Amino acid sequence: MSSESGDAGPVEVEPMPGYLDLISRASTVMLGAWRDCSSCGLELSKRTLLDNAYITWTEIALFLFSAFLWTQVRRGLTESLFQPLAQWCRLLPKDAAKMPESAWKLVFYTMSWSYSTYLLFFTSYSFFHDPPSVFYNWQSGMSVPADIAIAYLIQGSFYGHSIYATVYMDAWRKDSAVMVVHHIITLALISFSYAFRYHNVGILVLFLHDINDIQLEFTKLNIYLKSRGGGYHLLNDVLSNTGSVSFSITWFWFRLYWFPLKVLYATCVSSLQSVPNIPFYFFFNTLLLALLLMNIYWFLFIVAFVVKVLKVKEVNDVREYEYEDEDGIKAAAGLLREPRAENNDADAGHHNSAQGKHVQNGVTKEKHL
Repeated sequence: MSSESGDAGPVEVEPMPGYLDLISRASTVMLGAWRDCSSCGLELSKRTLLDNAYITWTEIALFLFSAFLWTQVRRGLTESLFQPLAQWCRLLPKDAAKMPESAWKLVFYTMSWSYSTYLLFFTSYSFFHDPPSVFYNWQSGMSVPADIAIAYLIQGSFYGHSIYATVYMDAWRKDSAVMVVHHIITLALISFSYAFRYHNVGILVLFLHDINDIQLEFTKLNIYLKSRGGGYHLLNDVLSNTGSVSFSITWFWFRLYWFPLKVLYATCVSSLQSVPNIPFYFFFNTLLLALLLMNIYWFLFIVAFVVKVLKVKEVNDVREYEYEDEDGIKAAAGLLREPRAENNDADAGHHNSAQGKHVQNGVTKEKHL
């Protein structure tokens, strides 16, 4: 599609649609746009990319440097803070091996979500309350406000780091391959939305997704802490259960309710009303729909998690492999073994980790890509 922008300016705030309205109007608009795009194809896509993508080599270099910096900051915090903290708390070995990953993610997502909350609710931006406004006065190559550009640099470089971290630093889980795909799609959305100046809708997408990561990592940390020192700690048990309930509710509310009805409606329907020939309309909406499908996929894990809690009254990450606890104990024992237990269980099972296994965060497990 070409790069002409419409003259549509701010209008009265449109009520948020329902699911049926979203499906009906979005499908009608997208089918109409497809029929009208008689010249769509590789040649038009190439021309549109060259005419509308605005990103400099300096910005690319800054992204790569920041992604590398996140990796080094994580390593530094893990070695100097998170691992000593796990040892000081006397966490169980399997929990001590996974605690640095959760602590790191909790720190980052709390920071990033707080900043996007500030942008959406404590500045002049009205994107949350009026999602169609993300496309008001859109122009190809328009300048990106400095506060939004900072958010994009933080988030984009972090997801660049996360692709590497999921494979080489994080504990490997049943959904890790999907997580890698998620990070690639998210990085593509961040990069292309910045280059094509769809940064307004990008901030809204990030805000709606980061809150769940905060609750997930908070819950997991309290699961680890409730058994610290070999005892039982009621406060951490209550916090982990509270976090689980909150996580389940907000996942549905933010990612399966607000995300499709605010973001997808704006990108599928409102975008063409404000900018009739908006560039890469189908490309961006395809990525956003893929993101929605992954949110639904993970929601199935949440349902399984809730069912498990109701049946066995135990909070565990259902994404982890069944052998993870057993192998995690063996691999992490060297990290936090008590002096009196140093000679116990030291030789048991070590020959199993010598072949076909991969160690991440001190947890030995096989790769399943």
